[in-house]
Amino acid sequence: MTQARVLGLPSLPRVVLPHPIGGTTMDTIAPKLDAAFEDILAGLTTPLPITAAGSAAVLRAERIDVPAGDDAWDDAQREFMRRGWGDGLPMVPPTPARVQAMLRFVDHAPDHVVAALAPRMGAATVEAIAVNAVMAGCRPVHLPLLIAAVHAMAERRFNLYGIQATTHCVSPLLIINGPLARVMNINGSTGMFGPGPWDNGVVGRAIRLLLLNVGGAVPVEIDKSTMGHPAKYTFVMAENEDASPWPSLRAERGYSDEVTTVTVVGAEGPHNINDHESITADGLLKMIAGSMAQPGQNNVYYAAEPLLILSPEHSATIAGGGYDKDSLKRKLFEDARVPLSMFSRENIERRMHRKFPELYKNAPDDVGVRLAHRPEDFMVVVAGGPGKHSMYVPTFGGTLSVTESIAHSDGRPYLGSDFGE
Repeated sequence: MTQARVLGLPSLPRVVLPHPIGGTTMDTIAPKLDAAFEDILAGLTTPLPITAAGSAAVLRAERIDVPAGDDAWDDAQREFMRRGWGDGLPMVPPTPARVQAMLRFVDHAPDHVVAALAPRMGAATVEAIAVNAVMAGCRPVHLPLLIAAVHAMAERRFNLYGIQATTHCVSPLLIINGPLARVMNINGSTGMFGPGPWDNGVVGRAIRLLLLNVGGAVPVEIDKSTMGHPAKYTFVMAENEDASPWPSLRAERGYSDEVTTVTVVGAEGPHNINDHESITADGLLKMIAGSMAQPGQNNVYYAAEPLLILSPEHSATIAGGGYDKDSLKRKLFEDARVPLSMFSRENIERRMHRKFPELYKNAPDDVGVRLAHRPEDFMVVVAGGPGKHSMYVPTFGGTLSVTESIAHSDGRPYLGSDFGE
């Protein structure tokens, strides 16, 4: 109903049918429709008042007073939880002084609206981003990164509305490329997904708090993720560009060496690929493609951008076998396919035949279902430290990644010197 209000139809009627609907037969659905028929008919035929379209809801920073004393920290945490501001973990109280300090390196006005975050369409002002950054434990150097990430997540092709309200376990993954990764202490090597003393954790947590507090994705009420996922707390990495034999994700997308970028990906959690035995590129790629070819992922049903995170040792083996990124992506496109026989007959008839009749309608059971529509849709980055482990990250499917430069209000890229480095 928040979306209805923002789009100018606050009195839009709704009819809720008992769960479940998806994956059930018409014999199950029809009685639910029959029981709700009169309400549906009334909703479709009753005129609605005409109102003006709404706009992004600017959520002013509320002020609360917590009495000083030994219990001040505990009192603040209880108040935060009572107001529904948190993710269940303790938060740093965003005092005016801390928020002002967080704004140190940005040249946007505090009330500048960076983006409207779905589904609440809350206005992510610079001040609101700073408040949530403080609560997450960020440092002022992180705020320009968070501003760029928020702007990227609001791009239409990222489909933040779908990501915020789905039953899927998707969460925004941030991939940082460029010289500021070191300045911001974003790790792309050993243990990058944590735990650790690096700053990946607090940056990712600030993103989650923004999606909760500004975007309105309250678990259970709006965020309907069936089981959730630890990545919904924090999900941030840097690409280990120094260890990569190929151009970085940033370079692939047209950015120069001095520019630092953040790429947002609507991602599942990473799935480990263990191969300590393959010593040839083709042998290793056979293992990798087989690990990626899973029937239960969204990538087999939608236009997707599967993400492969290669460890430095695995990437060296593949590059040593003569593969550049383009040929590697073509290899994955051809070999990382799920045999149609791996799907249930219901999935074949209700998904594959309906969504991709030209590919699978009359196909034999041994035909391979692709993970992406084109080779170039695969994303490949090099990250992590020593060890022959790589990771496959399936995506939500109904989302496309977005890359933004970390830039000043006038478009100039942030450099290390902007932070005294």
